[in-house]
Order: sequence, then C-alpha cells, then structure tokens
Amino acid sequence: MSAIAELTVAEAILKRRSCKRFKPDPIPRDVLDRLIDLTIHAPSSFNLQPWRIVVIQNPAQKEALANAAWKQSQITTAPAVFVFAVSLNGWEKTLETTIAEATRLGAWPEKFVNFLRGAVPGFQKALASKVREYAAKDALIAATHLSLAAESLGLNSCLMNGWDEAGVKEVIGAKDNDDIAISLLVPVGYGLDIPQFSGRLPRELTVFSEKLPPQ
Repeated sequence: MSAIAELTVAEAILKRRSCKRFKPDPIPRDVLDRLIDLTIHAPSSFNLQPWRIVVIQNPAQKEALANAAWKQSQITTAPAVFVFAVSLNGWEKTLETTIAEATRLGAWPEKFVNFLRGAVPGFQKALASKVREYAAKDALIAATHLSLAAESLGLNSCLMNGWDEAGVKEVIGAKDNDDIAISLLVPVGYGLDIPQFSGRLPRELTVFSEKLPPQ
C-alpha cells in the first residue's frame, strides 16, 4: 500500500470538511481498495448489508451523474464518486452467504443462525413501506465510514444529498428497477481547497439528558 500515515478516528473526525473541488490526481489503486474495505466494514441491521455501492471514475459517467445532481462540481472534479444505492430485497439472495461467512468466522452459533433464518423474513415483511428507510439508514452508516476512512487516508470527501433519484438510477444502470433506491452520493479525492471549520451549535442547544426540553 502507498506510504500513508493513517489518522486516528478522532483525528479524522476533527479534520474532515465537505470538499467541493478536487485536484485531478487519481486515487492510487491500493488506497482505493483500502478505502472500500474500510467502508464495507460498516454495521447493518441483521448484518444484511443492503448497500450496493457503485464507484464511478469514468469521466463520461461522472458527467452524466453530475447532470442528475444539478451539475455540482464536486462530482466532475473528484477522481471517484461513490453512489450508495440500496437493494430493498437483496437479502433474499445474500442471506445464506452472510450466514456462511459469519459461521466460518465463528461469530454466529447454530442457535443464532436458526433464529436468524426464521426472524429476518418476518421482520423485513413487517417493515412494509419502511423497508426503504431501514436500508437507507444502513447505507448512511456505511457512507459515514467512507467519509472518515477517506480522511484518515489523506483524502477528502463530500456527503451529498442533492440529486434526482431517477436520474442517478439511470446512470448506474438501475432505471425502472424498483428494488434499487439511492441513499447518498460521496465524491472522494484530494481536495483543491479545504474549507475552514465553520463551528457547531453550543451543546446545550443540541444535546440533552433523558428527554428533550419543553418547546
């Protein structure tokens, strides 16, 4: 792997900024692989891992994606853009693979595996219209892992929530696929100009003990 002194989690959290413009420098293959590995270590409900991450590096693909995201420059200038899509029912095909890997690692005993096989289908069905919400939450957790991992590896990123879903789905080859939903876009690369820290609200306005205060 390229010689990089990785930041600690705390250092990455404190250093991270939303970067809107990137240098043209490509991300080395080994760094990109490391970034992906750290991203997919994210936790998810029942470890179902509903994210379907599309990494876009082709200039024409990035241009098409930017057109679906109001032509925001971070998409076209970043060397790589991570599209965090989710598969709403993909677990039906991957559950046994998930179980096999967890069993191989000694993480899930047979009793828990039997419970899981019975519980997951019922839980997912009971979610009904909330199945998209739950999958999107898992993808957002993975995207946060990506953002902090990128910072730790000397990269910059921008968590984006401004785009047309139908347009993004068409770009990634999921047009008219009702199983796929879009959770987030994250351009990643070496920042051209890094914004200064803009501060945060005082803790007494956003953090409370036990209950929210009266409105």
